[in-house]
Amino acid sequence: MTTSLDSPLRFVLRHPAHLLALGGGVGLLPAPGTWGTLLALPLYWLLLADLPIATQGVVWLVAAPVCVWAAGITAKHLGRADPGAVVIDEIHAFIGMLIVLPSGYDWQLWAFLLFRALDIAKPPPIGTLDRRVGGGLGIMLDDWVAAAIGMFVLALIARISGVVPAV
Repeated sequence: MTTSLDSPLRFVLRHPAHLLALGGGVGLLPAPGTWGTLLALPLYWLLLADLPIATQGVVWLVAAPVCVWAAGITAKHLGRADPGAVVIDEIHAFIGMLIVLPSGYDWQLWAFLLFRALDIAKPPPIGTLDRRVGGGLGIMLDDWVAAAIGMFVLALIARISGVVPAV
């Protein structure tokens, strides 16, 4: 079923997958990937930041298949392979970064900038995955890889600078 966004609120509320995949409607804003990534910050601070890191990781892993499902259903209902309005991929991937970052807003800012740059530019292998893997998994996978590459780069910076992540 192909659906237009002529009634955005109705579409967001029509199915729980839409509500999740569109970040509660944030995905309907201009520059949805950036807004989705920004939404990850308060979600992380409110829901996960005070939990032990192992619990944060378990919650993140348990949420992954739900995110794949929501992204896939919503893309199907929108009639597009990877609609920009689907922002659960940015939200979930960036929360993964926030879980393992050293403490401090400066690290979060650098992680945000690096993740957005990788997500927009889609260097290999990110772009390759984006083109070759379909469905909800494909929507999520390129952002997970962008986050992993971003975390690797930030880990190198932390190692070189001598900063040890707070675990």
